[in-house]
Formats: sequence, C-alpha cells, structure tokens
Amino acid sequence: MQTRSRRPRIADVAREAGVSKTAVSFAFNNPARLNAGTASHIREVARNLGYLPHPVARLLTQPRTLMLGVLTPQALSVVYRNPWFGHISEGIALAAEAAGYGLSFLSPLRGSLFESFGRAPVDGFIVIGLSRQHPEVEEIRRAGLPLVMVDSDPFPEHASVEIDDAAGARAAAEHLLALGHRDLVAIGVEPAIAEGQSGAGLTGRRLAGYRAALAAAGLELPDDRLFVGPATIPGGALCMRRAWDAGLRPTAVLAMSDAMAIGAQHVVRDEGWAVPADLSIVGFDDIDFAQYSDPPLTTVHQPIRSKGEEAVRLLLATIEHPDGGPVEHRRLETRLVVRGSTAPPRSTKEVVGGV
Repeated sequence: MQTRSRRPRIADVAREAGVSKTAVSFAFNNPARLNAGTASHIREVARNLGYLPHPVARLLTQPRTLMLGVLTPQALSVVYRNPWFGHISEGIALAAEAAGYGLSFLSPLRGSLFESFGRAPVDGFIVIGLSRQHPEVEEIRRAGLPLVMVDSDPFPEHASVEIDDAAGARAAAEHLLALGHRDLVAIGVEPAIAEGQSGAGLTGRRLAGYRAALAAAGLELPDDRLFVGPATIPGGALCMRRAWDAGLRPTAVLAMSDAMAIGAQHVVRDEGWAVPADLSIVGFDDIDFAQYSDPPLTTVHQPIRSKGEEAVRLLLATIEHPDGGPVEHRRLETRLVVRGSTAPPRSTKEVVGGV
C-alpha cells in the first residue's frame, strides 16, 4: 500500500537550517527580529523541503492578516499592461476595501509566491487564469489556504468564478459568418507561465468556440491561422504583423482580447487597409476603451468588474467558514456587442495588395 509522505514540519526546517524552531517562526512571521542573511537562509531551506507555515497554526498565534493575495496569470510587468486586468483589479479592490482587506498582487513566476508569502502572509488567494497544475497553485493548496479560482478549470473543493469562454467566442465567430466572412484569422492570448501548450487554458476554450462555429458552417481554423501573444495592444499588433508577414490577407480577425484587437487595427491601418471596409475585427471583453476606439469595437461583453467582486465575496466566505460549507461555482453571462468594426466582407477585386 502506498503511503502519503509526511508534510515537512517546522522542526525539520530548524534541524536542516541549524537554528531553533523559534528562529524559523520569526523567519516567516517577524523576519525583522533576525539577521537578514539568517532569515533568507531559513526560507531557502524551507523552500527546498517544501515547507510552508500551516495556516491554522498561524491563526492560533496571531490574528488574521486582513490581506488577500491575488495570483496573476502572467508576470506583473505583462498583466499591468492589459486593460482587462485593470478592470478585474478594480472589482477586486472595491470588494476587498469594503470588507476592510488589503491586497497583495503576486507574480506566477516559480518561487515568487513562496518568497512573498514569507514576507507578507495573506488570509487567502484569488488565482486568475492559471491551470490547476501550476506550481504556485499547488503551493497554495499544499499550504491549506482558502482559494478561489477565476477563469480556470475549477477544483470541486474550491470556489470558482468564470464565464463560458467557448460560448462567447462562438457568438463572435457566428457573427462574422452571418456577415459572409469565410477567410478568418484568430489572435490568441499566449498561455500563462507553466500553463503548457497553446491549446490550454483561456486560449484553448475560446479557440474551441471559434472552431465550433466554423465547423457548423463547414469550415476550419487551422493552427497556422492562430497567432498568440501577450494580451496587450502591442501583443495584438505583433500577432497581426506575424499574420501579415506570413502572407495572410483575411477578411476578418477574431481577437481573444479587446486590447489585442485594437493592436491589430493599428497594423491593418499601417498597411493601408480600412476597418471594417477591408477587414472586420471582433474583440473579447468589452473593456471601457472598446466603445471609444476608431471605429468602435464589436466585441464579446463579459462582466469583468463583477467577476472580481464575486471572487472576493467567495473568498471571504471561505475564510469565514474554514471548517467547510457549500462550495459555489459561479458562471457569469456574456453577450455579443455589435459596433462599427464589423461589416460584410470586401470584394477581393477591390483590395489593393490582396490575395
């Protein structure tokens, strides 16, 4: 019979680091009482052993931190350039501040969670857009901390908030098909760090929606017509440039984020094409700027701020009832918003430089 390995304890860390258990406790709870080098050494030993302070034991010795951790889908330097992340952060902040909690935004880069947890412990985590297998998600679960998954495949035992990405994407593709488009390119969000191949996560779900709509019309979206990059305006421009340099001249583009759609618009204009006369573009998210772009962007609306507020509500409910209770899995609605960036396809005879 296979037995479960014993969870590393504070005594194991103390013995391996050559310090007292009190010193280990200080390294995580009050590092200012130790020499900086000693605290760093203890945390490094703990990391190697796979040790994290047990949250129940910590609550017995100190009050709640009144801090919530937000584990981002990509490096902070990337997500802060994504307008969508600003909207969901606003929702998270509104709900957290109303409940008297502060926030700590953490990168998913391997090891950054461990270091941050040692310096600034939190009462629970909102995990955005990361896979269940992501190393940092596994660290949180191993520590036994309250957890809410956002835009990810949920764990049965942890609350979650999501939208039906496939249905929203399908609506976007069906809109273009109804206008008569048959020559399409998709721009996707590159997978989160350690997510795996490009078919995983959000990109995989939205790509499935696009392909379902096309398949119903007897069409395909092959892999060489999917270009992935950061969910930013420069990321969308980069993807559109790659498509253009590959010789593709589609009549329409399906973009998995509004920021990427706006970046694609700039490349199209730089090449002398007009939106939507020469090329239609559909985004996803309905960020505030979408209605003010030129032309206003057709997109799939999702309640981004509400998603953030709901994630905080679910996390606080978990924190308040650590012994269990109903686990909620919320799926919020999307809808297609038709604006000025889509129109029936151009005639190929009217396209300068077309194929």
